[in-house]
Amino acid sequence: MENINSYPMPRIGDKAPAFEAITTQGNISFPSDFKGKWIIFFSHPADFTPVCTTEFMAFGSMAEDFEALNCQLVGLSVDGLFSHIAWLRTIKEKIDYKGMKNVEVRFPLIEDIKMDIAHRYGMIQPGDNETKAVRAVFFIDPQGIIRTIMYYPASLGRNFDEIKRVLIGLQTGDNFGVALPADWRPGEEVIVPPAGSCGVAQERVSDTSGQLKCYDWFFCTKELSKEEVEASLGK
Repeated sequence: MENINSYPMPRIGDKAPAFEAITTQGNISFPSDFKGKWIIFFSHPADFTPVCTTEFMAFGSMAEDFEALNCQLVGLSVDGLFSHIAWLRTIKEKIDYKGMKNVEVRFPLIEDIKMDIAHRYGMIQPGDNETKAVRAVFFIDPQGIIRTIMYYPASLGRNFDEIKRVLIGLQTGDNFGVALPADWRPGEEVIVPPAGSCGVAQERVSDTSGQLKCYDWFFCTKELSKEEVEASLGK
């Protein structure tokens, strides 16, 4: 029998490890049930914890934003299904935080009592005496490939503006074949892939069309409007 602790840590570019799971929305086969969609797969240390409560309220409040970006949210905790259900009901019925209230979490929250899935995704840190999953976020593309991984400590809540920005950035890079500079937001200039030859490099720095802005042969940008980005995202 394979030791769950022997799984290698998934990396960017790897196929997302597949699994079957029980969730608050029924049984799922991951990631095949969501083929053709982006997936944000995230873990949290435990139910009925304050930081996690604020995060689930944020995800629940932004669910339609992620759906509009063809993205499925999937959560995980090493707690059991009944604990999940009770916690999500408490969030909806009792918690009013920063203007968020009556928040109903409709995306799946995975039961992982045996920690098999958490180990497959490196959510339990080696040598950690606690059986809590760290705050991990995996961005998985429609082909089931891991594209970005984020880790947060237990004491720090996630930045949801950044999570949404990363998703839009990944989709924009794919749709237009570009890279994105630091702090990029839709409507700002994007980076053209580096020149692959001396000839192309010379053409770029000598370009007079106005389509490119070259700071040097290796660093050229171009305009990409917010409207173009939003159209590519199906908005």
